[in-house]
Amino acid sequence: MGRRLGQRLQIPFIDTDEVVERRVGCSIRDYFEREGEENFRNVEEAVIADLAATAHGVVATGGGAVLREANRIQLRAHFHVIYLRSSPEDLFRRLRHDVKRPLLQVADPLGRLHELYGARDPLYRETAHDVVETGRPTVAMLVNIIVMQLELAGAAPSDGGSDRRD
Repeated sequence: MGRRLGQRLQIPFIDTDEVVERRVGCSIRDYFEREGEENFRNVEEAVIADLAATAHGVVATGGGAVLREANRIQLRAHFHVIYLRSSPEDLFRRLRHDVKRPLLQVADPLGRLHELYGARDPLYRETAHDVVETGRPTVAMLVNIIVMQLELAGAAPSDGGSDRRD
């Protein structure tokens, strides 16, 4: 989604998970297993602080980035945050075969998604300037919705790159 939005707006796309992996020199899953969640969150916080100070473009964060107050403050202050809200069931349908997400490598991943949603949803809402329900629209439809939200907020070019094809 973020890549497509960046293309549409003709601005760079940055995934904080990719920046973390470059910084630690291995996959998040490997780092998580070797160093633990707390150390991973420390690196993630440093990456978000660095991007808040320097980044221009679409920034996608990992799902747990909102767990730290420092991240919520940096994100809200330096970016126009859009919470792409998905139900635990929608997330499960999309992620059930994903083995790269350490927090979902449990016996009951759907139950775990419900727990994570319960803890994180209020934090996402606190951080976000806008909420977009993802449901089942196509990526192109969601990009159009996000561009409209950004335009309404004055956070995107007025044409939103609308002359470009998705």
